[in-house]
Amino acid sequence: MTSRLAGLLHRRGRSSRLKRRLAALFLAIALLPLLPTTAQAADPPTPPPSAPAARSAVAAMQPGWNLGNTYDAIPDETSWGNPPVTRELLKKVTSQGFRSIRLPVTWGVHQGAAPDYTIDPAWMAKVRQVVDWALDEDLYVMINMHHDSWMWVNNLSADHDAVLARYTATWTQVAAEFRDEPSKLVFESINEPTFSGTSSDDDNYRLLAELNRVFHRIVRESGGKNAARLLVLPTLYTNADQGRLDALAGELTSLRDPMVATTIHFYGWWPFSVNIAGYTRFDATSEQDLTGTFDRVYNSFVERGIPVIIGEYALLAYDHNRPGIIERGEVRKYFEFLGDHARRRKLTTMLWDAGQFLNRNTLQWRDPELFAQIKSSWTTRSGTASSDMVFLPKSSAVTSQTLTLNPNGTDFQGLRHGSRNLLKGKDYTVSGNQLTLTAVALTELAGDRNYGVDATLEARFSRGVPWRIDVISYDSPVLSDAAGNTGGLTVPTRFRGDMPATMEARYDDGSNAGPASWTPYQQWDTAFSAYTGDSIKLTSDFVNSLKDDSRVTLTFHFWSGATATYHVVKTGDTVTGSTA
Repeated sequence: MTSRLAGLLHRRGRSSRLKRRLAALFLAIALLPLLPTTAQAADPPTPPPSAPAARSAVAAMQPGWNLGNTYDAIPDETSWGNPPVTRELLKKVTSQGFRSIRLPVTWGVHQGAAPDYTIDPAWMAKVRQVVDWALDEDLYVMINMHHDSWMWVNNLSADHDAVLARYTATWTQVAAEFRDEPSKLVFESINEPTFSGTSSDDDNYRLLAELNRVFHRIVRESGGKNAARLLVLPTLYTNADQGRLDALAGELTSLRDPMVATTIHFYGWWPFSVNIAGYTRFDATSEQDLTGTFDRVYNSFVERGIPVIIGEYALLAYDHNRPGIIERGEVRKYFEFLGDHARRRKLTTMLWDAGQFLNRNTLQWRDPELFAQIKSSWTTRSGTASSDMVFLPKSSAVTSQTLTLNPNGTDFQGLRHGSRNLLKGKDYTVSGNQLTLTAVALTELAGDRNYGVDATLEARFSRGVPWRIDVISYDSPVLSDAAGNTGGLTVPTRFRGDMPATMEARYDDGSNAGPASWTPYQQWDTAFSAYTGDSIKLTSDFVNSLKDDSRVTLTFHFWSGATATYHVVKTGDTVTGSTA
C-alpha cells in the first residue's frame, strides 16, 4: 500500500513528519461528508465503455493480492522486513485462490541521473523475473510506479519539465522491457497520485490528466503487445469521492481507449480503520462509508461498462505485529461485508499484504481463521454476531449471556464446542436473532475459570465460515501508579482476562487532551498502546501534547464493558500517573 496513502501511516521507516501529514490528509478525507462542498457539475462526463476484452480481463483478475513492501520498499526488496521473493511464494498465492497479483515498484531509487534516468539493469531484471514467475503460474500481473508518486512525481507543479522528463523516461524503459509480454501483464500509471504546490483540486486533476496522457501515449506507441495492453488509471489520491470519479471520467472521455480500467483504494471508514474517536466497532457508519464508496464507483464506471479494480484494500491499523488495535471479530465483520458488497458491485479486489496476512518466511497465513473469512467472502456471505466474546466476571456467579446474531441471509444451524454439538434448549436458546448461552452451559465451559479464554465455540450457519465465540473469565483490570518522562509513561496493569478497546482523555475543565484534540477518544498507537500482558503505554506524542501542570483524566474502556479511571499530570520533563 502505498503509499497507499494509508499504508504509509504504519510503514516501517516512514518519518514522523510524513505520518502526521498523511494522518491530517486522511482526517480531512474522513470528514469530507461533514463539510460544505462546492456544487458538482450537473452533467458529469460520460466516457465510452471499455471493450469486452477489458471487462473480461478485470473480472478474471478477481481476487487479487499485493506483493506489498517489497519492490516498492526503499532502498531494496528486503529493506522493510520481507524476505526476497521466491517462486514458491507465487505458487502459494495461486494455490490459495488468487488469480492476480499487483506488483508495486519504486523505480526512482534505482535510476541514474538526467537526462536518461537509466533504470539499473539488475533492478529491472528482478522485476522481470517476478513478472515471469507470476505469468508462468497463470496469474495476471499489474505493475506500477509506486512510491515515486510522493518522492518526486508530486513535484510536477513546481518542477514541471524535469518531473515530466523523468516520468517519460521511466515509463519508456518499462514499456520497452515488457512490450512483448502476454496480455495478462497490466500497467498502472501511478500509485496514489498526489501533488504539492497546487492551489485547488482543479490543478491536481489537470496534472494527473497530463501524467495519464503521457503514460497512455508512451505505452501505446511502444508497440508490440503494448498496443492493446490493458492500462489502469487512478483517481486523484485513488480516492472515490464523486469529484475524483468525475475527473477521471473526463480523462477517459478524452482518451477514448477501449482497453482501460480504473482503480481506487479502500481502507475502510478512517476512524474505525485506525481506532480513533471511539469507533471500535464495524458499525452502521462504517458500513455506510463502504457501501457509499463502492456504489459511487459502480454508478460512475461499472454501470457504464468501465471495469474497476480496488487496487488495495485492508485496514490501516491491521498488523500482526500490533494485535488488538482493531478487535478480531470486528476485523472479520469488515472483511466479510467488504467482500460481499464488492462482489455485488462487480469490483475486482486486491488485498494489500505487506506481510501482515501471509507470512512469507513460512508461507502460512498468520491468522488462518481471518483468511478463511476473506476467501469465503469472494463467493458467499457468512453469519456473524454482535461480538465474538462472552465475558464472565470471575468474582461473581455465572449467569446466562446473550448475543445478537447477524445471519446475513444465512440460517443459523447451531453451536459447537470442539467435536461436540451444544444442545438447543439446554445449552442455548434462540429467539429471533437473540442467541442466549445458558448459565448451565457457561459454567461447564468456564471450567476452572482462569483469567482469559476458557473455551471457544463455533456458531454455524448454512453458508460461509463459522463464527468464533470465546468464553472469557475476567475481573476488572487494575492499574497502578507510575512515573515517566517526555519519552512516555508505562502504566503497570493487571488486565485479569480483559482487553483494552480505547482510551478517553480529558482535562478537568472537560476539554479534550491528547494529540487528537478534536476528540476525547485518542488513537491507538499514536497516543497509547497495550501489546504486553503487564502494562498500558502512553506514547511520547501523547505526553508531549499535554499542558503543563494540568491534570488529565484518562478513562480506559475495555471489551468486557469495564472502565478504569487514571490521572496523569505533566510537569516540565516529568509525567506522573495515579489511580483514581
